[in-house]
Amino acid sequence: MKFTMNLLQSTCGVIAAAAACLSGASGALADESGVSFWVPGTYASFAAEQLKPGWSLSVTNYFTDVSAGVAVSRSREIQIGGIPPNLSATVSASYHDKLDYLLVEPTYVFATPVFGGQASVGMSTLFGRDSSKLAGTLTGTLSGGGAVPFARSDNLFGAVTGFGDLFPLFTLRWNQGVNNWMTYITGDIPVGAYNVERLANLGLGHGAIDVGGAYTYSNSDTKNEFSGTLGFTYNLVNPATQYQSGLDMHFDWGASHFLTEQLNAGIAGYVYREIGCDSGAGARLGCFQSQVAGIGPQIGFSFPVGGLDGYINLRAYKEFSAENRPQGWNAWVTLSLTPQETPEKPQKPQLLIGR
Repeated sequence: MKFTMNLLQSTCGVIAAAAACLSGASGALADESGVSFWVPGTYASFAAEQLKPGWSLSVTNYFTDVSAGVAVSRSREIQIGGIPPNLSATVSASYHDKLDYLLVEPTYVFATPVFGGQASVGMSTLFGRDSSKLAGTLTGTLSGGGAVPFARSDNLFGAVTGFGDLFPLFTLRWNQGVNNWMTYITGDIPVGAYNVERLANLGLGHGAIDVGGAYTYSNSDTKNEFSGTLGFTYNLVNPATQYQSGLDMHFDWGASHFLTEQLNAGIAGYVYREIGCDSGAGARLGCFQSQVAGIGPQIGFSFPVGGLDGYINLRAYKEFSAENRPQGWNAWVTLSLTPQETPEKPQKPQLLIGR
């Protein structure tokens, strides 16, 4: 038995993405102040499989709890104006962030082929709460008129509840037997809750474009499936900070086995790395490249609901190997509602997981 899924449009989506996405939310941390467009783990299993023509709806509850040390704390202080530009400082600090949001993604899948493949369009956004804490001590000297000693202790807290950015998504998919391919383009329209002087945000503060592709091997005889999705994010300049994050690369993957016709289980993971340097007048920490990886279990179950096909997927990731960004754990619970199977052209339930 096969299941199929598509990305949000993350944040995010795709894409917090976010996102992603994705999300342009601060739970997906890298780049400027540890905040990236792409939410690692947006894609998992069934990334490239065919979808059912017509309207579908995906609702994802995303939760993450992450912490970081000096590098990210210093970056956050600079962004919110906590460190004067003429301060040469030593920082001893810690940063902690919790993000909990609902990502809603309606998607329309075209029945008429496009370039020999199956096309779909979607738009998503998120609503939720971000809460952040930063505690630490700054010591150093202020330049100008002689070196002036400077010292300050911070114990900051910020929280915001509201809507995030908009994340459009376009995909094309092709199928040949057990092999499936997909290509996508998504991005960030920065209209969400964002304030450059606030510690917590639900918006990214700048636009972004993300492109990539996926492959899925799905064999109904062996009941095994494996998927991998590779993408790249180009970030536009943040007009509030004159900061441009570097080029980001992300690889999401998932593998599962069907225990019954309705139940599948397996593992999923991701690798995220910034391969370009940050730039612009606001990039006071230089290149500030970041990376993180994650891995964890996943389980899914399909069922009929109100004349539609339903599918619920649960997965969680433990992060490791983080550099210049917080790390911790995150969990995804996604409910997908898709057109019901028809006797004339039977299709399997699909999993729509957005950014």
